[in-house]
Amino acid sequence: MEKIYQLTHQDTGSDARCGIVSLPHGDVITPTFMPVGTNGTVKGMYHDTVADMGYNLILGNTYHLYLRPGIEVLKHYGGLHKFSNWNHNILTDSGGFQIFSLSQLRKIREEGVVFQSHIDGSRHHLTPEKVVDIQHIIGSDILMCLDVCTPPEITYKKAREAWEITRSWAKRSYDHWRSLEGFEGKLFGIIQGNFFKDLRKESALAISEIEFPGIAIGGLSVGETPEQFSEFLGYTTEFIPKDRPRYVMGIGTPDYILDAVENGIDLFDCVLATRAGRNGSVFTDDGMIQMKKAVHEFDTGPIVEGCTCTACTKYSRGYVRHLFKAKEMLGGMLATEHNLTYLYRLMDQVRSAINENRFSKFKKDYLARYYGN
Repeated sequence: MEKIYQLTHQDTGSDARCGIVSLPHGDVITPTFMPVGTNGTVKGMYHDTVADMGYNLILGNTYHLYLRPGIEVLKHYGGLHKFSNWNHNILTDSGGFQIFSLSQLRKIREEGVVFQSHIDGSRHHLTPEKVVDIQHIIGSDILMCLDVCTPPEITYKKAREAWEITRSWAKRSYDHWRSLEGFEGKLFGIIQGNFFKDLRKESALAISEIEFPGIAIGGLSVGETPEQFSEFLGYTTEFIPKDRPRYVMGIGTPDYILDAVENGIDLFDCVLATRAGRNGSVFTDDGMIQMKKAVHEFDTGPIVEGCTCTACTKYSRGYVRHLFKAKEMLGGMLATEHNLTYLYRLMDQVRSAINENRFSKFKKDYLARYYGN
């Protein structure tokens, strides 16, 4: 099995850990948050700005890129790195979650999935092998297996059926990935099992047995309660080898991020930072604040004192509020940059706390302030 993860420090008071994930476009220091670039761009941001913050791994969406611009375009340009002029790492998901959300427009079979495009209604057939091929054309540094994502509160029978298909697809994906000569992208297997502990354990052990370079924990952050998320995340990680990077998809609030880190998770992503920024909500140590509120109208200070983003170093809260009230696109751009800068700084603080064996105290103190207001 190819080893791409190196542990650099294990927190003495929790399962939180620091490490290095070695990828084709450079090493990634973990734990790390990945900005989401669904269509080959982090919304409202220049790639150079994202890189200048310190990010060297962003997420692209296989489903959306497959539909638009399409595989022929990406092949013509030599992959997404060249097409979008992003010279760092790209992780692409399998498209399984997007297909899962199209419940009225898709049909899952053992062979693969048939779905209708949300753009023009055209019909498409994806197999595990084809999804690997698509990510090969994209040039993904980390690519994901096609899986069957399920909502909470389904029956045990349906959860087992979904997991059995996911298991079969994982093996087919791995075998096909291994057959691609010269492709440096690293394939991650995905654990499913819904909210049934025996299925979670079975899935974690089965996916871990396949020699994937990394492992993702799927089926979380799909509408369950925070208590369910925490319980099943902690339970699932018990059965995952510690010598591989671990990834949880779709978490972006401090409580979920810190809970994941505490359970030994290395990678996570979420659209919250960019989506909230476009809508005027920004991160601060005292919680998220809404920049459109009148309280900021005469505030001459920055969003966050000491923050290095453009909004905080060049503009006042009052000016940023004005941009949102006037519906100027610069408002969303500045708020998005701020949120991504804030999360990068938070992950720096997290890594320092782990390396100094004080993560549990850091988590407690940070969340007490963040949610206390």
